[in-house]
Amino acid sequence: MFQPEVERMRITFLGAAGEVTGSQHLIETSHRRILLDCGFFQGRRAESRKKNETFHCDPENLDAVILSHAHIDHCGNLPQLYRKGFRGPVFCTDATADIAEIMLMDSAKIQREDAKYLSRKLEGDHPPIEPLYTSKDVQGLIENFEPCPFSEWQSLSENNEVRLRFQPAGHVLGSAIVELEVKDGTEQKRIVFSGDLGRRGMPLLKDPVPIEGADVLICESTYGSRVHPPSQDIKTQLKKIIGDAYVNGGRVIIPAFSFGRTQQIVYFLNELINNRELFCLPMFLDSPLASRLTHVFRKYDHTLDSDVQETLKFDDDPFGFSCLTEVENQQKSIELNKRRGAFVVIAASGMCENGRVVHHLKQALPHEENSVVLMGYQAPHTTGRQIAEKREFVRIHGRDVACKANIIQLEGLSAHADVVDFKWWFEESTKRGHFGQVFLVHGEPDSAKALSQTIRDYCDEEPIIPQFGDSFEF
Repeated sequence: MFQPEVERMRITFLGAAGEVTGSQHLIETSHRRILLDCGFFQGRRAESRKKNETFHCDPENLDAVILSHAHIDHCGNLPQLYRKGFRGPVFCTDATADIAEIMLMDSAKIQREDAKYLSRKLEGDHPPIEPLYTSKDVQGLIENFEPCPFSEWQSLSENNEVRLRFQPAGHVLGSAIVELEVKDGTEQKRIVFSGDLGRRGMPLLKDPVPIEGADVLICESTYGSRVHPPSQDIKTQLKKIIGDAYVNGGRVIIPAFSFGRTQQIVYFLNELINNRELFCLPMFLDSPLASRLTHVFRKYDHTLDSDVQETLKFDDDPFGFSCLTEVENQQKSIELNKRRGAFVVIAASGMCENGRVVHHLKQALPHEENSVVLMGYQAPHTTGRQIAEKREFVRIHGRDVACKANIIQLEGLSAHADVVDFKWWFEESTKRGHFGQVFLVHGEPDSAKALSQTIRDYCDEEPIIPQFGDSFEF
């Protein structure tokens, strides 16, 4: 384990270092051990399980976890941390606490199903594969959540040895920039963790907040070399796609991630219908997880951006409208495949790998009057990537399915800051303070290197791109 004796403050990078997923960073002083995030590494099944089942810090000796937001690559391994002995508090925002409970319960279900699948695949006399954690572990963990409001300092110890403040990150509902003031003997440092930094001008969310500099900044770099297209183009494109479907009598299948992306799409559709720009043909939200998460968006609608607040003056539900139906169960989902005429289905998963959307794709792809709308990046080796490449046949459920439908790939709803947003955030933050040492994490090597060149003039020291296990005193 990477746990030497600590004489000075130290940070050790245990995930999302030199790669994108598995966010986990350990801060140690002579008296405290605090973990920033505890996320799942996401990738090929065997590789992912091997990385996720081992911790490189001692869960029993951690004092606390600070969670930036509820995406699985940031929170997904928390229940296993609890299972292996962690009993400290998990500090996060109110919305993140609510969302994490839903996401982690769903993850526990996936763990159970994956364990059964892997056990069936084993040959010979092998013990059954166990899930990394269960719903009981999730429930135990959730009882230790300590929700905190935005923009208020919280003391994490009686003597103010560690103070915490969350600021809006603008990435997803509840996402936060983590500000820490840490004392260790005569030393005091200001440490900031960006979490996943969001974009300006995105639907639903307030913009990320500039901060007052930091002695040490841990900053994500996912799209440090890219400029995103504007999000408002999506609404115009959705209007045309659905209008064409109405004329052609075809169905529109929209694979979408349950958290964040689905709510953005529904909000755009609601705006189009409110403005009488779109005929209200039947639309279906076919994802139980997305439906549960949408209820959390409704609970926290008062925290959303000024556009949502204007909408709420005349529309008490920006995430629902008369022709949108939340599909109750699997039987109702199956019945949609027998439906005739034009309609829209929004279903998980966003990369078409699993979930109810796979069945809808199997029915829709062979027919020219239908459309499949892919929202953003499709990872290599996924069904979504095969569809995006417009192959003649797509492999679904072990069979080749003809791909004759109209395939449309829309960009613009990425929740991550691009290079323009990063430059703005660093400029505005350095007007309020200075950045000493910056560590760039949560990015592929090319993106992190490009961002280091962009921000080097805003830092006292040359930015560092740490690798897994790297440890630094400060």
